[in-house]
Amino acid sequence: MMNNMNPLNNMNQQNQQNKQFGDREMMNDVLSNQKFLTDTYNTFANECSSPAVLSELMNILNEEHQMQHEVFDEMQKRGWYQSEPAQQQKIDQTKQKFTQQQS
Repeated sequence: MMNNMNPLNNMNQQNQQNKQFGDREMMNDVLSNQKFLTDTYNTFANECSSPAVLSELMNILNEEHQMQHEVFDEMQKRGWYQSEPAQQQKIDQTKQKFTQQQS
């Protein structure tokens, strides 16, 4: 019973859990953070009133999207992020919907 309250045992358990945080988990974390960053920069850009600041935010947003895509590609190559291609019928329906809205 004393072992559960021993700080060294708790540290050993935490170290073992940290060791299990491998490449897949780290890349998943990076991808999640990149998604959060792009959402945040997008919001800032949408609400920006200064053309100079907007331009800089758009540059940063583009860089963040590029990084996000690189992580996504690497995860897909490793089989860690699966996505199914869209069905052609759904693509055509979406195109038709937006074409009608523009008319």
